[in-house]
Amino acid sequence: MVLTPTHLLSPADQERRRALRVMKGVALGALLGMAAVFLVSFAFEEQIPALAYVRAAAEGGMVGALADWFAVTALFRHPLGIPIPHTAIIPNRKDEIGRTLGEFVETEFLRGDVVRAKLDATAIAARAGAWLSEPAHAERVTAEGSAMASGILRALSDDDVQDVLEELAREHLIAPEWGPPLGAWLARIVDSGAHHGAVDLAVDNIATWLGANQAAFSGLVSRRLPAWVPSIALRLVDDTVYNEAVKFVAAVKADAQHPARKAIDGYLARLAENLQHDPATIGRLEDAKIAVFDSPRVRELAAEAWNTAKTGLLASLADPASGLRRRAATAVAEIGERLTTDAALQRRVDAWVTDAAVFLVDRYRHDIASIITDTVERWDPAETTEKIELMVGRDLQYIRLNGTIVGALAGLVIFSIAHAVLG
Repeated sequence: MVLTPTHLLSPADQERRRALRVMKGVALGALLGMAAVFLVSFAFEEQIPALAYVRAAAEGGMVGALADWFAVTALFRHPLGIPIPHTAIIPNRKDEIGRTLGEFVETEFLRGDVVRAKLDATAIAARAGAWLSEPAHAERVTAEGSAMASGILRALSDDDVQDVLEELAREHLIAPEWGPPLGAWLARIVDSGAHHGAVDLAVDNIATWLGANQAAFSGLVSRRLPAWVPSIALRLVDDTVYNEAVKFVAAVKADAQHPARKAIDGYLARLAENLQHDPATIGRLEDAKIAVFDSPRVRELAAEAWNTAKTGLLASLADPASGLRRRAATAVAEIGERLTTDAALQRRVDAWVTDAAVFLVDRYRHDIASIITDTVERWDPAETTEKIELMVGRDLQYIRLNGTIVGALAGLVIFSIAHAVLG
């Protein structure tokens, strides 16, 4: 097996490799120690009969050490490089191990009842609220959200956005007829008298303008009179027109039943009726609407509006001190505060999160578990073997060490019983 170079291992894996080498040395040392004890006791057994017990213990220890060495080594590679059947189990059955692990995770962990039980025992909303209510955490969430929103805005094509906006405007704003709904809306306003306030406002503004702009009437009528008319008569005509205009506006302002007001009511009522039922009026409104929205200048304004809005949003999202970021952080903190104090909201959020998680697990657990299977299948057998050996190899060396000790005790007990029975 080709081992991963040390410089490619993470610091944790390098530490595991050092610990594994140490434990391999300890296990090998125990085997060599048992071999040395066996040789000494075997050589002097005839002179010192009690060494037979020592020899039996050492012999059992060597057998146990060798058997466990073979078992541990067979998991990762062929012992001594000999392709003995049922050895090098992990590299040869890597894909099957991955599938089995994926099936185990899918059937034992990714189950709706398991997920629901775990989430029901976890105060999700309360914990999330406590975390979000901290100003630093709220600012962090806002910063992450701002970075995500900025990335989305930058990824959007301006031309595509403008095309989408134009399509939506045509579908929902331009294509439908405006006349009938506008006429119905205007009819309701006229019937309720809600337009009287607008008429009063217009009359007030006209009266104010007349009071401040008398000079605008100079020559308004008199310049159209013959040249032989005396100048004093010209001024008299202009003043008369102005005064009549002031009186008329004052009369309209003072009299709620003034004929001019009645005329406005009648005009608006006829307009509302025509907008709903008169094809000519509806057609003129549609032509005006299309002329306005098909104007190149309107399209340019729409593009400029999008670019301005995009630039402003990007600037606000990038500035931690911007009003948008501050308000967003405040809103997040307030949401966290509510989650920590509102028990009803906590129950709703917990139920929603739990139901969503159970739905996703039930629907996609096979796909989730397949990540394990697919990932293990892509691994190189040699690299997989080393990774697993680095993770559990040190503990497996304890099996070799324990096998040496247990084998020695077993050998001593068996020899002692046999010697006692046969003796």
